[in-house]
Amino acid sequence: QVQLVESGGGLVQAGGSLRLSCAASGRTFSSYAMGWFRQALGKEREFVAAINWSGGNTYYADSVKGRFTISRDNAKNTVYLQMHSLKPEDTAVYYCAASVDLWRVTDIRGVDYWGQGTQVTVSS
Repeated sequence: QVQLVESGGGLVQAGGSLRLSCAASGRTFSSYAMGWFRQALGKEREFVAAINWSGGNTYYADSVKGRFTISRDNAKNTVYLQMHSLKPEDTAVYYCAASVDLWRVTDIRGVDYWGQGTQVTVSS
């Protein structure tokens, strides 16, 4: 069982950068694949990025590829989302997610655990 808590959201100007963190509880954190999703006001939750248990494999949505980087530090039980070149359309609540497999954590239907979300607002 894993509990996830996001932090690092806030208000930034277009073109700026922000790093989100997700702190996980549980002694088996390193065995989980981790991901990030986002949900804009009035829209469905969508996949952003995923990383496997070791950090050796990553996968990104086309909309963020080249701008966002997902990483993890298993010793700190933490996963990160580094965001650069932010755009107003990146504005959303960002959610941390965990599942048993990289591919399961790329789809909301495969997610086993969710964080509470953190707001990211990008102004123009």
